[in-house]
Amino acid sequence: QVQLVESGGGLVQAGGSLRLSCVASGSILNFYVMGWYRQAPGKQRELVAAATTGGSTNYADSVKGRFTISRDNAKNTVYLEMNSLKPEDTAVYYCNADRSFMGKQYDYWGQGTQVTVSS
Repeated sequence: QVQLVESGGGLVQAGGSLRLSCVASGSILNFYVMGWYRQAPGKQRELVAAATTGGSTNYADSVKGRFTISRDNAKNTVYLEMNSLKPEDTAVYYCNADRSFMGKQYDYWGQGTQVTVSS
């Protein structure tokens, strides 16, 4: 069983920055696509950024140029650097680990960390 623990959320003014961290139990980053999702009140959970095992990344259009996902496999940690934050970035941010292997899907979530951006 994989456990993911997020940290780094908080309250920040618009234009500010935060860095979220997600520490995974065990050395899984070499095998899983790691992603950050967010869910704002009354909205569906959406993908913010993802990083594959091969090093490719992709971002939601709304965060391109402002957010950066990175992974440190040695530390079993994935980061989300968030700059130029906007009030619409306010949400609970979740870390996700996803893998398809031998016909099975492995999908794990962290507990979430709140990010609040004030105007």
